[in-house]
Amino acid sequence: MKRSEYERVCYTTEQRGEKVPLKNLRNGMVGYSFGCTYEGETVQVRLEDGGLDSWAKDDCVEEK
Repeated sequence: MKRSEYERVCYTTEQRGEKVPLKNLRNGMVGYSFGCTYEGETVQVRLEDGGLDSWAKDDCVEEK
């Protein structure tokens, strides 16, 4: 995702408390945002199976 999309996802997640559905472009997995790491430009996601992961902004897109 582009930087502006990443910033919007992080704002929505951290300031508004809303989970954003994301899809990992590398493995096709879907997860829901619950935090961001700005230094590494990653999004922390909760996977559909309940697991946790961290995805680089370039590896994911917003799932519509």
